[in-house]
Amino acid sequence: MTRGIKGISISDIMYGLVNKAVEEMVKRGFGPEAWEQVKAKANVEEAVFISNEPYPDELTFRLVHAASEVTGIKPDDILFSFGEHWITHTSRHGYGALMDAGGKTLPEFLINLPHFHTRIAMIFPKLRPPEFKADNVKPNSLELHYFSERSGLTPFVHGLLSGLGKKFDKKLTSHLQQSKSLGADHDIFLVEWAD
Repeated sequence: MTRGIKGISISDIMYGLVNKAVEEMVKRGFGPEAWEQVKAKANVEEAVFISNEPYPDELTFRLVHAASEVTGIKPDDILFSFGEHWITHTSRHGYGALMDAGGKTLPEFLINLPHFHTRIAMIFPKLRPPEFKADNVKPNSLELHYFSERSGLTPFVHGLLSGLGKKFDKKLTSHLQQSKSLGADHDIFLVEWAD
């Protein structure tokens, strides 16, 4: 099995929508010149990424690593920012209606995540999305179980959760209670929020 940044498994594919989102995030934060530097460092020749075309994971992780080198931001922080960006920008354009149908409140959305990814898999049939399961739901917290064949994306999930806090206008924190990188079967996040 091939490995990417910090043990990220790169044995699968991601869709062009993901790579386009990395491009958008870099351009938005650092400008078009920085994106050209990222592409050069990542040895990426594609002029444009096609949203519904599959690309190897390895290409996406090269982009993240190159973005870290160009910006001087740690890869984990790039992944966190990318997770936030995915919720606050990419998802609105890529599948805003599905996001809106996911739930009217933060806990409702988190509880409905399994259904959301089922719908996404219908749009992108070659995608192997992660699985999420909400547990121990309380008025201002829940445990979110994250199952994925890919490793090393925990900072991305923290970013997704932060982005969801912004989407639902909640002060959200997420703490990793159980880590796959430390030998657990999957990650478990304690997600807490306040109005």
